[in-house]
Amino acid sequence: MSNVRAEILVIGGGAAGMSAALSASARAKVTIVDDNPLLGGQIWRAELGKVKSPEARALIASLKAGNINVINSAQVFGQDSHGCLLAETPDGTIELTFEKLILAAGARERFLPFPGWTLPNVLGAGGLQAMVKGGLNIANKRVIVAGTGPLLLAVAEYLKAKNAKVLCIAEQTPSSKIRGFAFGLWRYPAKIAQGVSLRMRLRDVPFWTDSWVTGCVNSKKTHTISVTVSQNGRERTMDCDYLACGFHLVPNTELASVLGCRIDNGAVTVNDLQQTSIENIFCAGEPTGIGGIEASLVEGRIAGLAATGQTEAAREHLAERDKTRRFGEALNSAFALRDELKTLASAETIVCRCEDVEFGRLTEFVNSREAKLQTRCGMGPCQGRICGSATEFLFGWKPGTVRPPIFPVKMENL
Repeated sequence: MSNVRAEILVIGGGAAGMSAALSASARAKVTIVDDNPLLGGQIWRAELGKVKSPEARALIASLKAGNINVINSAQVFGQDSHGCLLAETPDGTIELTFEKLILAAGARERFLPFPGWTLPNVLGAGGLQAMVKGGLNIANKRVIVAGTGPLLLAVAEYLKAKNAKVLCIAEQTPSSKIRGFAFGLWRYPAKIAQGVSLRMRLRDVPFWTDSWVTGCVNSKKTHTISVTVSQNGRERTMDCDYLACGFHLVPNTELASVLGCRIDNGAVTVNDLQQTSIENIFCAGEPTGIGGIEASLVEGRIAGLAATGQTEAAREHLAERDKTRRFGEALNSAFALRDELKTLASAETIVCRCEDVEFGRLTEFVNSREAKLQTRCGMGPCQGRICGSATEFLFGWKPGTVRPPIFPVKMENL
């Protein structure tokens, strides 16, 4: 087992991780560890081996010019008895030793169960976008994008640019709340410009508010998906090739939890300088709360500066960080999930895909621990990453204790 030593170790190669590494590199030897083959994270995911975002390319170029070691395709799954992190790579396990650690593990999509959500070609909105970036040909395929939040618009715009036929965007939020959110954007002119630009590019795509998918079935005659959407209280059914759903993002806090960092309300608790409850561990980006790419960049910058003792320089960015956080809070409030989404699953609807646990079975229990002991819900390969956020919304269950390995690992690499 090889050992990698770093003064500053950054876990995550997305916007927050790269920003943190770059700001720390002037004062320390920095190593970035990322589970993707290329830097960029989920926001700037490489498309067919190339990162297309100019901002991302500029960051990556700066990283390559600095004193930064990058380890790709390495997934951190736990910690050994000596405090070293353990990461699985294609060549085996490596030990990661650090003086300061910056966690920038990003977030994942939230899935909510409804009849048919486990069918082939029913995907996460970001998941379908990632598949297209990886080479899936979406041209002339009919796509319905459903769920909530601005991510739906971004995904729909990307798919349309790849010549997909986006049939509609079904947004569960009422139009009144969206208008209220839009009126509050006067503080963020760049966001207004971005939103207007997106809507102009999607002007021929129906945008339905107060709308959500109630179920879908395979259409045997056409080999497509027949999707039923509740639109302002009236149901309509359409056939499509892909259904892309997105119900917010969930912070990736598992590694922070294993390391003993304090977690509150599903996010890593940090102080003004992005320092966690563990003195030599910092955290930036979505694990501290969903706030968008601007928040990730500035939080990463603060974390990198603070971790290398540049406290005053870090404090110069606090006002910008606070502004991006206020935007994130307003966004999350405006697009909060509505209670009607809790009623979509039937008794036979699978909630835990790994262990085939149905919704009706889970209604017998009062917390995730009881459900896990009796049904194995959350004990499959994903370790509750999919069903955990769903049961938290459906039943109000708090996530259980995280135990390593936090990802599936080959036996020979443990």
